[in-house]
Amino acid sequence: MAGPTDPLAGLDRVPWGSLHHAYGPAVDVPGQLRALRSADPPARRRALSELSGNVYHQGTRWGASHHVVPFLVAIADDPATGDRAAVAGLLRAVVLGDRRDDALPFDPCRAFAAADGITDDQAALVDRHLAAGDLSEHDEAARLADQVAVRWAADAFHAGARHTDRYVRWLAEPDPQLAGCAAELLAWFAPDEAALAGLVAVPADGAHAAARASANLALGHCPVGSDRIDARLGGLLSANRAVVRVTAAVALARRLGDRLPDRALDVLAEARSAGFDADVPGWDRSVRGLVALALHRLGLG
Repeated sequence: MAGPTDPLAGLDRVPWGSLHHAYGPAVDVPGQLRALRSADPPARRRALSELSGNVYHQGTRWGASHHVVPFLVAIADDPATGDRAAVAGLLRAVVLGDRRDDALPFDPCRAFAAADGITDDQAALVDRHLAAGDLSEHDEAARLADQVAVRWAADAFHAGARHTDRYVRWLAEPDPQLAGCAAELLAWFAPDEAALAGLVAVPADGAHAAARASANLALGHCPVGSDRIDARLGGLLSANRAVVRVTAAVALARRLGDRLPDRALDVLAEARSAGFDADVPGWDRSVRGLVALALHRLGLG
C-alpha cells in the first residue's frame, strides 16, 4: 500500500479508463507515470516520450491531462526520482502548453475566456466523441470542441497553479535545470510573498548562475513597483557571471523602460557588442534574443 510520502499515492483512485488522451482511453497513463520512477534511464525516457505524446500532443491538452499534474509534481519533487528536470519540463508543457515568454505577464481569465460556461457534461460529451472518432458526425460535440479544448488547457493550468509552493522549493535545488525550470514556471502565476522571496534569494555564484539567470528573467515579469526586486536586479549588474549580469539588465529593461539605469544599459550594449549568448534553463529564447528585444523596446534596436 502506498505510504503518505509516495509520489504515486492515489494513482489508482483516478478513473483513468473513463478519461481520454490523444490516442484514446488513458488506461496506459498509470504505467507511464510509474515508469518515470524506474531505475532504468531508457525506461524513464520512453515513458516520458509516451506520456508527453498522450497528454500534451502537439500542444493540445485532453480530458486526462490535468489529472497527471499532481503526480508529475510529486515525482519531480522526490529526490529519489531520476531525471527530475525532465519531469519538470513535461509538467511545464502540460500546464502551459506551447506558450512562450511573449505571453507574459499571463492573464488566465483572458486566455481561457472561451471556456467560460463549459460544463463537465459538455466536456465529457466532446471527450466521448473524440474517442469514438465520430466528432464531425455529432453537431453539438463538434460545435463545442474548440471551447472544450480551452477548458482542458485551463484545467491543466489551474492544476499547476496549486503547486507553486513546490516550485519555490525547487529554486534551492542543486540541479540548475530543475531550479531554472522552477523559476520560469513561477513567472506564469500571480506571485505571492513566498515566490518573490524565493526568486530574490537564489544565489548568484557559479554553481547557481543558470538558476539565478532564470530567476532574473522571472522577476522581470513580476508586477512593477517592488523596490526589493529592482534593488536585487540592480545589484546583480556587477555579478561575476555574464549570464547573471545580462539577464538582470534584461529584466530591469522590462521593468523600468526608459528609467533604466546607465549601468544596465551598458551591460546590454556590451553583451550585444560582444555577441554574448547563452541558454537559460526553462526559457525558449536565447540571451542574445532577449538582449536584442530589450534594446528594441528601448528604441535602440
